[in-house]
Amino acid sequence: MSDDQQGFSTRAIHAGQPPDPTTGAIMTPVYLTSTFVQESPAVHKGYEYSRSGNPTRTALESCIASLENGRHGLAFASGLAAEDAVVKLLRSGDHVVAGNDLYGGTFRLIRQVYEQFGVGLTVVDTSDSRALRDAIRPNTRLVWLESPSNPLLKITDLAEASRIAHEHNAIVVVDNTFATPYLQRPLELGADIVVHSTTKYMGGHSDVIGGALVVNDPDLAQRLAFLQNAAGGVPGPLDCFLVLRGLKTLAVRMDRHCDNAEKIAAHLSRHPDIRQVFYPGLEGQPGYEVAQRQMSRPGGMISFVLDGSVEEARRLTSLTRLFSLAESLGGVESLIEHPPTMTHASVPREQCLAAGLDDGLVRLSVGIEDADDLLADLDRAIAGCRASAAATGLRR
Repeated sequence: MSDDQQGFSTRAIHAGQPPDPTTGAIMTPVYLTSTFVQESPAVHKGYEYSRSGNPTRTALESCIASLENGRHGLAFASGLAAEDAVVKLLRSGDHVVAGNDLYGGTFRLIRQVYEQFGVGLTVVDTSDSRALRDAIRPNTRLVWLESPSNPLLKITDLAEASRIAHEHNAIVVVDNTFATPYLQRPLELGADIVVHSTTKYMGGHSDVIGGALVVNDPDLAQRLAFLQNAAGGVPGPLDCFLVLRGLKTLAVRMDRHCDNAEKIAAHLSRHPDIRQVFYPGLEGQPGYEVAQRQMSRPGGMISFVLDGSVEEARRLTSLTRLFSLAESLGGVESLIEHPPTMTHASVPREQCLAAGLDDGLVRLSVGIEDADDLLADLDRAIAGCRASAAATGLRR
């Protein structure tokens, strides 16, 4: 069986990671070196300088590309460093169409950094194919998609969106951080570039910052590799090692994340104090059928709106014990946050409200703890929030 025919978990452990030929070490060595000795000028063993390439980074890039069923992987110092390389493909006068329910850092990068250099941005509900088509202009060069989106977990039909974008010669970028390649592989659905914050599920242990791109087209890969080296936003070898270590357990962790999230989403959807739950695994949710078609499971992220005041929702995020109040997601531990004041604070409030991002929205990154303990933690916090609101007269 060839390497590309092996199963996901096998490739996560072995792709790009043969035993060290010098020592036989089963784990990929961490090449903590800035430079490499050359036999003579421009004659070397494949590496010159660690910004341009490092063997530990090569192993990571090869593994991530394999997991996405892509040909070329590129690792970066953060997810936003990876996104920055993509936006650098554009020129002044070019236009980007992106989801209106978009990670705040991505919105900030394009709107507050690149618009001053003449790059335009239109945000639209990309789950609506007609709205997406109407937003594309003659100068649109990138269509930026998230599915599931952050934080409302909207589902975009990636195959249909890619077809629409390619009709207008636009490059399709899909942020696959929430789903990971274990649950969804956008290149197989027509995307040109897949972006990841490897900080999240790929690393999986909240101990590293990183990003990655995966592409199939060799010319596009060459352009991105040039930008990766020219701008230098690359990860150190120890960071690469930590992500590689996380990838080895990605499949088993994602199954547990999904198991727990499915139970919690179902519980919250029946809870009398929860007004609305956003989770693509719940029947009747917008995009449920599309998610069933393009994802193997619905993932570990849940958002919900408490049936009460904004103050109650904010208080709730401080009352949980197992769900830690923190930004980020995808670690083995469960996290809770308030997107309007945390991860999406850089997005104008009017845009958030127009996209359906309620001021009282709460986002959960469901970890791999015991599900019953997580349910009890949420129930206790919701009850405590209600009691406090009733005592202070905040409940409406």
